[in-house]
Amino acid sequence: MLADDVISPEQAGTLHGLFLERVRRTPDKIAYRYFMQNAWRELCWLEMQAEVARWQGALAGLALQRGDRVAIMLRNCPVWIAFDQAAMSLGLVTVPLYTVDRPDNVAYIVNDADVKVLLFETAEQWQALRTVRDRMSGVVRFISIDSLRSEPRLTPMAEFLPRVAQLLPAISCRTDELASIIYTSGTTGKPKGVMLSHANMLTNAHACLDTFAVSGDDLFLSFLPLSHTFERTLGYYLTVMTGSTVAFARSIQLLSEDLQNIRPTLLISVPRIYERVYGAIRTRLEEGLPLKRKLFYLAVEVGWARFEHQQGRGAWKPSFLLWPLLQKLVAQKILDKLGGRLRVALSGGAALSPEISRVFVGLGLPIVQGYGLTETSPVITGNHLDNNYPDSVGQPIRDVEVRLGEQNVLLVKGPNVMLGYWNNPDATRATIDADGWLNTGDVAHISGTGHVYITGRIKEIIVMSNGEKIPPNDMELAILHDPLFDQVMIFGEARPYLVALAVLNPEVWLHFAREVGIRSDMPEALTDSRIEAKVLRRIARNLRGFPGYARVNRVLLLRESWNIENGLMTPTLKLKRDEVGQRFEAQIKQLYQGH
Repeated sequence: MLADDVISPEQAGTLHGLFLERVRRTPDKIAYRYFMQNAWRELCWLEMQAEVARWQGALAGLALQRGDRVAIMLRNCPVWIAFDQAAMSLGLVTVPLYTVDRPDNVAYIVNDADVKVLLFETAEQWQALRTVRDRMSGVVRFISIDSLRSEPRLTPMAEFLPRVAQLLPAISCRTDELASIIYTSGTTGKPKGVMLSHANMLTNAHACLDTFAVSGDDLFLSFLPLSHTFERTLGYYLTVMTGSTVAFARSIQLLSEDLQNIRPTLLISVPRIYERVYGAIRTRLEEGLPLKRKLFYLAVEVGWARFEHQQGRGAWKPSFLLWPLLQKLVAQKILDKLGGRLRVALSGGAALSPEISRVFVGLGLPIVQGYGLTETSPVITGNHLDNNYPDSVGQPIRDVEVRLGEQNVLLVKGPNVMLGYWNNPDATRATIDADGWLNTGDVAHISGTGHVYITGRIKEIIVMSNGEKIPPNDMELAILHDPLFDQVMIFGEARPYLVALAVLNPEVWLHFAREVGIRSDMPEALTDSRIEAKVLRRIARNLRGFPGYARVNRVLLLRESWNIENGLMTPTLKLKRDEVGQRFEAQIKQLYQGH
């Protein structure tokens, strides 16, 4: 990758300046691919600029003031990019919203940020927004992508946009000015508006290029929502910086098909996606012939040993001579399901199980795990391809400092640290000290090589009634090594022992119940004492590495998964611990009855 291909933060100045410089350098190169009317379509950078000009012209006609907030509630698509760039060219501040968020939460954010314009997509979204429209009186214009009937304050995009427009010079803007307010989805409490500047996101994207090289020849598949800072900084601004092409996936449900059609070279994901792929592999192995299972685990073992050797941490082994055959029979067939061209897969947003990273790395897909927060634009640390410890979250990226504070909480300082929380100076002071160190709330240790290991979260440590402290996340990851479980949550705060809530994998549960001699479809099967005893033994096997007091005494088995739709996951696919606890409060109480 030539240095000239990458636009530096200094050359860009602002996030809109970054876009303009990309158009100037590679006007005819394909910028985006998207699916519309049953076909994949393409837009070059010059065509994207024409779309930005149309949105700029339309927004300029609303007499908005510099610094006004405008909200985007769209799935990933070129319109998201065009609206964002047009807004920033006019000195407006963008507020991304999740398309799957609850109407009352949308109303809260819109009011808190005093949003003036809200862009959404479908009639279904509008039906939800109308239920809280009276609580969003500050919005002067709702704009729908779909052709809805015009109403007071609602205009369809086709009527709102001019057919063509000339891009006007951008309003002068400093690099340290507010660019976006991003509301943390929050596993507990009301979301807080994180204020990020142009410099925050520009420097963060640029520094990440030290950990994995990206060129104009790369093709990204974008499926994490652009309202997620991880996707926005690395899957949007970084790709403009490098001139890479981005294809917008149709949906999570069609992700497998899109991976094989688009055949991306880089993937940005949260662990939940890798967990799903791994879960599907495990299910097929359980149902397949013993020889296939042996070949798979041999491929992973040999592949992992080769990786350790290539990293300079392991010796050469004669088994490496088997790799060409194992690659053909096992590894390549699985990697082809991911498109067959991935040279690096990024994982962030939550902890990735070492077992899962070991499997994918062993099969020849380098997974680079990183770590960050919305409040840090978001990346703090990342593994380098040639210095990759998959069980760690890597080393601090360029110009970012880390250190351990009280209770080994990780503190961060650097150009990626937010300006503060919108309308919340108390929360800002509680998070960033007078010297600029941001308290992540995550417990960590830092190895001699400078690699950071996240070991827990201050607020999520369970303190049992006997005073013992338990890290639930670590235990949950260990239990999830068993293919019987799709999701797990540990409870035990101020209680004498621990209990687990476990969502079962449907296929593995079917076989498990049959082995016990119970019909899996019977409601009482989930509470059968023989089932619980066998399940607890399986859980105990995976918790052998934990202290004796970290033992699960009871388990509540569930069939229905925890997801965004039923309100038990955030839009960034993190479990809402408080919501799960409240939803199953009565059942959890029963697990403690008589003790």
